[in-house]
Amino acid sequence: MPRKSRRSQHIALAIVVTLVVLALFSAYSAYERLLGYPERPGIGSSDLITVTIPAGASFAEVLELLQEHEVIAPDEANAFKLFVLHRGAASKTTAGVHVFRGDMTPTEILDELQRRQPVTERRVTIPEGKHSLQIAQILAAAGLGGSEAELLAAMRDPKLLARLEVPAASAEGYLFPDTYKFSTEATAEQIIERLIRRHRQVYAELRRQNGDGAKTLATELGWGDHEIVIMASLIEKETGQAAERPRIASVFLNRLRFSSFQPKLLQTDPTIIYGCTVPEQRSEACRQFEGRIRRIHLRDPDNPYNTYTHEGLPPGPIANPGREALEAVLAPERTRYLYFVARNDGTHQFSKTRAEHEAAVDKYIRGGAKGDGTVQE
Repeated sequence: MPRKSRRSQHIALAIVVTLVVLALFSAYSAYERLLGYPERPGIGSSDLITVTIPAGASFAEVLELLQEHEVIAPDEANAFKLFVLHRGAASKTTAGVHVFRGDMTPTEILDELQRRQPVTERRVTIPEGKHSLQIAQILAAAGLGGSEAELLAAMRDPKLLARLEVPAASAEGYLFPDTYKFSTEATAEQIIERLIRRHRQVYAELRRQNGDGAKTLATELGWGDHEIVIMASLIEKETGQAAERPRIASVFLNRLRFSSFQPKLLQTDPTIIYGCTVPEQRSEACRQFEGRIRRIHLRDPDNPYNTYTHEGLPPGPIANPGREALEAVLAPERTRYLYFVARNDGTHQFSKTRAEHEAAVDKYIRGGAKGDGTVQE
């Protein structure tokens, strides 16, 4: 019985609300016809009044701004609100700078509120190999997408990531490095979506061109697209030399493929640095990170991105790879290399055995740690 009573009350309330709304619109329609409200000039000054409507502002916020700037008198606010609702224009106001006068008619005010704004675009370049925090800094510094916090929130927005089929809790790895033009009115979500869609476009092209490589990775390592993106991010961070990327890809893939190479440690420094600087949750050793990798970081088992203590790929991309790095994973060189070390000129010395690698470390890493047969950045 109580349930039916409540239901009846809800129905009655809905009917009353509907009738009130209809009465208000009917009253306003009569008011508009009899008094000519839409064409009645305001009683304010004829001086120009500039009002900036922020992006995403609700009509209630717009109405408040108009009153603050004395475009609409406070006692006319409800009439203007009904006028706009009657015209079905509450959601049609445009963000940007609008110019009014205090003696404008309601129709003139509404026309100005709906006036299309000139689009201001800004060009921004996202370099290869930047991680999400750096990309947020670049975009925010260019005056795009709001604050760094807003951009990072968009990169981690579960609904946005699910809609764009990003199989992770962050857009890291899918923010394609390129040169873009964005409207200064674009939201953080719109900007991040554009970067992700660009990644999808480029990656789809590379998959079509290197279908056999993708199939081989799936067969031999059980990899899907996400694992390919993770590996590409490692390659992007290891070298700026385009010609070396397919060879470095072969080193990492050989370490995972060759049964004789045990344990399956990729041992690459950029993964440690990422784990100590980007994730919101960091290990105790990472909280002591001051820009240089020390033994405590190399031995840290609590950093999930530490490829010196955890076999296989890190849990996610450590940067946002470009076309060449992605292609290097899909079309690596065919080599027997298992090691490489920096020559200090931007290139690397590659080795097939640990003994060869130790000799290369002695040659190129003078005065520092000799290494332990690991990949050296």
